[in-house]
Amino acid sequence: MMMALDALLPVLLVIATGHIVARIGLVTGDNWRGFEKLTYFVLFPCIIIRNLALVDFGALPFLQLGLTLACAVSTIAAFLLFIRTRLESWFGISPARFTSIFQGSVRWNTFVALAMADQMWGPEGVALIAVAIVAMVPLLNTLSVTVMSRFANADTPFSVKKILRDLIRNPYIVATIIGLAINTTGLLPPEPVMKSMEMLGRCALAAGLLVVGASLDIGALRRPGPALGTATVLRLIALPTVAAGLGTLMGLSGMALAAAVLCTSVPTSPGAYLLARQMGGDAELMAEILTLQSIVAIATLPMALVVLGGM
Repeated sequence: MMMALDALLPVLLVIATGHIVARIGLVTGDNWRGFEKLTYFVLFPCIIIRNLALVDFGALPFLQLGLTLACAVSTIAAFLLFIRTRLESWFGISPARFTSIFQGSVRWNTFVALAMADQMWGPEGVALIAVAIVAMVPLLNTLSVTVMSRFANADTPFSVKKILRDLIRNPYIVATIIGLAINTTGLLPPEPVMKSMEMLGRCALAAGLLVVGASLDIGALRRPGPALGTATVLRLIALPTVAAGLGTLMGLSGMALAAAVLCTSVPTSPGAYLLARQMGGDAELMAEILTLQSIVAIATLPMALVVLGGM
């Protein structure tokens, strides 16, 4: 329990800081928009590239863990797409709000997972999370960008060309390709470049959470509705349950199985809010989902690790 609190409480405090800074007017308007773009196009890509470039895949159960996570995410994504029209007819959830439910259900906070893995298992745990990054980042960004491109702007005609253009321009996907290319070829950039990416990457989590807090309507959390509830239940309960079941079937055990549960039990990614802002989704709902999940995960994450991860 204390490990989960140590990892999650700082996240909430940074979100609260962004909310306070915005409400007192210390940073306003276009300044926040510029800060969001810096985080989206520079800071998050730096940490993705560096992590993927340095991880040693050969010493880890890459295939089993990667397949477990990819299949678990795909299962929840397919379920959401199947019930999308029902969510609209039953609860009046618009296509733009659906994109936030989708991202909130399948994406994960890499940095919380990394911090908790380091506390619980040390370098080997961090390496397992890096394997998860390789398995999940390309898939999640492809799914998220595709869903955003299709549903975020109902007035924009849908086309495969538009989706491909959005994917090619997505900085997270570009960063993933660059990181994997560096790892595969072994051609590391010069040390000063790697150090600079490390420094910029350290800013990514705090920056992403600050902009989430800046847009947050705390009052909305007192009126939880179907959108918030659906994303929270699927993210924090259904996804880790599916991952634990698939991982067991694929032969995962011990730390590797617990890592799969950890990756699927953490709250959604701050990057989901940034993507919603950049592509015309419901960014306010996305911020509310992230904050509610961060609060609820204080209870659900330790339970998932004990019950599903065998810790």
